[in-house]
Amino acid sequence: GIIDQNQTSPKRLSMTDIHATIEQAVALIRSRTTLQPQIGLVLGSGLGGLADTLDNRVVIPYADIPGWPRSTVHGHHGNLVIGHLEGQVVACQQGRAHFYEGYSQQEVTYPIRVMHALGIQTVILTNAAGGLNTSYRVGDLMLLKDHINFVGMVGNNPLMGPNDDRVGPRFLGMVQTYDRDLRLKARAVAAEAGITLHEGVYVCLSGPNFETPAEIRMLRTIGGDAVGMSTAHEVLVARHAGMRVMAISGITNEGIDDPDTTLETNHEEVLEAGKVLVPRLTTVLRGMLRAL
Repeated sequence: GIIDQNQTSPKRLSMTDIHATIEQAVALIRSRTTLQPQIGLVLGSGLGGLADTLDNRVVIPYADIPGWPRSTVHGHHGNLVIGHLEGQVVACQQGRAHFYEGYSQQEVTYPIRVMHALGIQTVILTNAAGGLNTSYRVGDLMLLKDHINFVGMVGNNPLMGPNDDRVGPRFLGMVQTYDRDLRLKARAVAAEAGITLHEGVYVCLSGPNFETPAEIRMLRTIGGDAVGMSTAHEVLVARHAGMRVMAISGITNEGIDDPDTTLETNHEEVLEAGKVLVPRLTTVLRGMLRAL
């Protein structure tokens, strides 16, 4: 259900109510700008600055948009920014809400549904992630080629509940999740710019705690290359609606696999690493938009 921002407890809404709320959100956004975005960008921890570089931009606070969840996390702005970037009209989510903040999966993925209702057909998601692959270093970029969605596998899946056949199928195939052509373009853009772009498997956990050393070792064993607390559920909803999807992780910390170390993972280092990542990620995203 979508949270009624004026209520202290979540109110479960029907499919009809959710559709009506999405329509209200679209009407509000269209009342603020005549631009028709074609591409959606979801900007993760510390990466929201890219939205400030849009030309002819219109900034719509999340608080103004019916049904839109607001992030409570430091490093996540709370705006939808629409404007021109590299010749494309884009809608940038400047920060996102997370499952660990107490929102339901349906609420967390509501912005993707609104983007789809706005007519956006391609979405590019970014996130800050911990490195599992021992060859990854802080500041590296990883293109998602697949994911392991632990949150969804244990029953927290945004597609649970009645299916809306107007949007997508009841049973969604996940083999072609991360668009191959978009990945090829991203690799070409990164190579041309001299930026290392790994390609790997993203593991989605619920958070908000970082992983224990034993969990890091387990996630490596099952084939994970990076781990984070977002993205997979948004990707699910985008694919359900038939949108093309690309996602990039910025590696902000290396997974610690030894419980006897003096090292510890914290959110401050994640934001600090974002400063190194932003120029690289910005270069790749801008190049992608030019290539589309």
